[in-house]
Amino acid sequence: MIVAGFGLRSGATLAALQDALAKAGGPEGVTHLATLAAKAEGLRPLSQALDLPVLPLVAEALHGIPTLTRSDRIEALFGTGSLAEAAALAAAGPGARLRAPRAVSADGTATAAIAEGSG
Repeated sequence: MIVAGFGLRSGATLAALQDALAKAGGPEGVTHLATLAAKAEGLRPLSQALDLPVLPLVAEALHGIPTLTRSDRIEALFGTGSLAEAAALAAAGPGARLRAPRAVSADGTATAAIAEGSG
């Protein structure tokens, strides 16, 4: 299972989501998209464009997941350093590993990270 995890602000565009994913390594081989359940609707345009399912995650599932990058704001809100990295790791399953640190869209409204795991 290869999961692209996302952090996104309200109003993030399809172009911003695509940009973040491209910077994270691109969609090739990705089998699922993942983010917080409260933000899942924002991934719908990308989900439709790539014909991939979205895995909505509860915030508690991300708490305490170690990440390669760290945002003080995200750490305070969700107990993890990066929503994109934590979502990718949580959705990819136990023992999952990140391909690289999160990438940020040019407009700053979306972040993406890709993890590989057993699901």
